[in-house]
Amino acid sequence: MTMISSHTRRHLLAALLCGSAPLALLAPAAHAQATDWPSKPVRWIVPFPPGGAMDAIARTLGEKAGATLGQPFVIENKPGAGGNIGAEFVAKAPADGYTIMITSIGMATNKPLYGNLRYDPVKDFAPVSLLAVVPNVLVTNHTQPNVKTVADVVAAARKAPGTLSYASAGNGTSIHLAGEMFTSLSGAQMLHVPYKGSGPAVSDMLGGQVNYMFDSITSARPHLESGKLRALAVTTAKRSKALPNVPTMAEAGVAGYDVSPWFAVFAPAGTPKPVIARINKALLDAMKQPDVAERLNTIGAEPVGSSPEALASHLARETTMWTKLITERGIKLD
Repeated sequence: MTMISSHTRRHLLAALLCGSAPLALLAPAAHAQATDWPSKPVRWIVPFPPGGAMDAIARTLGEKAGATLGQPFVIENKPGAGGNIGAEFVAKAPADGYTIMITSIGMATNKPLYGNLRYDPVKDFAPVSLLAVVPNVLVTNHTQPNVKTVADVVAAARKAPGTLSYASAGNGTSIHLAGEMFTSLSGAQMLHVPYKGSGPAVSDMLGGQVNYMFDSITSARPHLESGKLRALAVTTAKRSKALPNVPTMAEAGVAGYDVSPWFAVFAPAGTPKPVIARINKALLDAMKQPDVAERLNTIGAEPVGSSPEALASHLARETTMWTKLITERGIKLD
């Protein structure tokens, strides 16, 4: 049996104490950080311009979450590059819970779309919660008076391949990718016409310069209600509460079709889990309030809510699906 001298024992004890001291100090520090948070306003970055569904959701939920947590959630729009400017800003922000971001399917699509992305959608962010789904809806106008169903769209496109057009809010947007998914699964060849935003795209839809659009319910619904546009199908797997009489794309004959534009909250990677949990709870509680549900319904948003873990799994599934489609269709944005 080997004997350890008292001198050696003293050195071992000193090493253990030195090694454990930082761990012992970290636990109370992390606890204090979580219990003291928030002690100042929280910046909620919206990586797109004001006025859209994403902005409206952030402002609606931020108002309630701020009231619950005792500090305001300050909405800050940082648009540009398909959401990449705002996302990169948040990825590099301090991981202290005072900067969060609302985003959409760009977290799943931007990596395969952009070859020089300067952040990693998974490694650089901590998931917080899914918030809502805002379905897109395939609409047409007066240029297609005989088109009443999705089957009519497919038949017309096959009769004259590449001549019928669909508008989008820009390359790589959910409106564009919904069209790519449609043409891929249905075999209908249509011309994609990208615009700089949903507004000018809808304007040309109303004017008849383009034939179709997979528009967000948020911007399409007023024109559907006025009769200027006609809804053919929603893009989600389930019917929309905002348009309950409109079939899903799958119900209308395009098997396997499901494009569910989602909105979610992420924080910088390394944000303390107790802080993430408090933000998550405040947002979930906000979504349960009747006035919030009513305000979200006006823009066609359907509340979801989730755990951080569920959001991480959702992002992984969406990334796999969109990477496959984007690769197959050869879509690149730079």
